[in-house]
Amino acid sequence: MKKKTKKVNAAILIIGNEILSGRTQDKNVSFISKWLNSNCGISVSEVRIIPDVEKEIINNIKLLSKKFNYVFTTGGIGPTHDDITAQSLAKAFKLKYGFHKEAYKILESYYGKKKFNDGRKKMAKMPISSKLIYNPSSAAPGFMTKNVFSLPGVPSILNSMIENCKRYLVKGLKVHSKTINLFTVESNISKELGNIQKKYNKFVEIGSYPFFRLGKIGVSVVTRSTYKLKLGQVNKELLNLVKSKKIKILKI
Repeated sequence: MKKKTKKVNAAILIIGNEILSGRTQDKNVSFISKWLNSNCGISVSEVRIIPDVEKEIINNIKLLSKKFNYVFTTGGIGPTHDDITAQSLAKAFKLKYGFHKEAYKILESYYGKKKFNDGRKKMAKMPISSKLIYNPSSAAPGFMTKNVFSLPGVPSILNSMIENCKRYLVKGLKVHSKTINLFTVESNISKELGNIQKKYNKFVEIGSYPFFRLGKIGVSVVTRSTYKLKLGQVNKELLNLVKSKKIKILKI
């Protein structure tokens, strides 16, 4: 992994008609987001789901690659006719598209020359200047083009490959997090939370998330920051708020 920088962000672009139709449930957003945050100090700031349509892929790649430090795409790099992510990516960046020599060798070695058919050869086609993301599960590599990481849609394969992205990433500062679970309703603390957020707006992010547990309604208050001292100050104020309103804290 490359040298740390102050704040690094990313977007995730899920590509696939099967996700939009509801036939397949996405599991990759949660996994990638958690991995980037905990391992790399990179925050995911936007997620989009789009169909296997070349124009949609090109337009979203152009926009997101300019807006964020990194973009992670999932899906559309397999052997079938509707796997068009690699070709669309080449068009988005106006790069030469064809067989990547190293990817071709990896796949030919994995399948053997007799079983290395046209569909499998297709998985070696990408912007030829791309850097490979090695695949320990099924050989077919992902690839990095500019600041875009193209990964498969199958969660188990993606999970096995993700560590191989790390070498290309600039690490951000670690994001510290603290959660307090309260037996109360959001409206009971919303004004005070707003005031605390305003006071520490440049340093700490505060979120409140309702839950229903043990027959009671509650709120999880989550604070996140790269500034550990400021995070401690915010949580001290939150505990004072809880005490003043005589709110019960749920320990889980």
